[in-house]
Amino acid sequence: MKITTVGIDLAKSVFQVHGVDQRGKAVVQKRLRRRQVLKYFAQLPPCLVGIANGGAHYWARKLQAQGHTVKLMAPQFVKPYVKANKTDAADAEAICEAVTRPTMRFVPIKNAEQQSVLSLHRARQGFVRARTAQANQIRGLLAEYGITLPQGIGHVAKGLPGILEDAENDLPGVFRELLDRLRAHLNELDRQVQELEQLINAWHRNSEDSQKLARIPGIGPLTASALVASIGDARNFKNGRELAAWIGLVPRQHSSGGKVLLQGISKRGDAYLRTLLIHGARSVIRVAEKKATPTNQWATGVLARRHKNVAAVALANKNARVVWALLAHGRDYNAEYKLAA
Repeated sequence: MKITTVGIDLAKSVFQVHGVDQRGKAVVQKRLRRRQVLKYFAQLPPCLVGIANGGAHYWARKLQAQGHTVKLMAPQFVKPYVKANKTDAADAEAICEAVTRPTMRFVPIKNAEQQSVLSLHRARQGFVRARTAQANQIRGLLAEYGITLPQGIGHVAKGLPGILEDAENDLPGVFRELLDRLRAHLNELDRQVQELEQLINAWHRNSEDSQKLARIPGIGPLTASALVASIGDARNFKNGRELAAWIGLVPRQHSSGGKVLLQGISKRGDAYLRTLLIHGARSVIRVAEKKATPTNQWATGVLARRHKNVAAVALANKNARVVWALLAHGRDYNAEYKLAA
């Protein structure tokens, strides 16, 4: 009864374990409390462990330290292997079966430093969304009193002091106190965003790979640090196109009967990375529309044939492939680099 493959369905308190032997016969089906997981796997001989839930990177590192081979999978790829109704036992069995498939796509395991940098990005993204929501709420409340402000957080921050000091706008005293409180909250959110950006920039300055990527036009410290922390070892991807597909920047296919039909970008993978790359490409496109330079020559050529939004996505795709080439081969960015014939 030697266990060779194990599937774990992670949860908050109770974990479901499904183990099979070398013939694929189920030999273990049990539930474990969180505190029992590491003790249980410490008693098992080294085996293949599949995980496809939140918190997988932490448990992957712990189980790898015990000598097990751990592979992470996206939940949407495991779902087709669930045979009947959804239960913890059925999910664990599906994970155990999916991890042995030769065509399964696996997720690289992130180390603690990568997760910490991505946590900074996620926290900053949350503060940015909250700041935008707060500014929109202030604009909406002012509109009820006939006062309109242009769109944009900057206009709200600049216009509020004058509105609060204007005694002729007939705003009630209670509403003025509310506006002052909301302005203080908006300023606090902005301060939190700036402080997190300083932490990200400090990590960027200490990372050689992140500084290397920041030399690419359209990629700054935020995008570079997020890419390095998310990708990890670029050699996990076969080529640059696979990395671009992982981010969701390649066309979506709907082909049948030998007829190939390409649609818009797939938008699969990490939406945050895709957003950063496209926004950075838009800045390059904006400069290329005004003046052609050696660094944006490729973007200028695309602009001559396609709409600027299409050109921005194309440039983001190109930058993703350049990122893979720099990280996988350990090269520095060279704007004049050309492949040999």
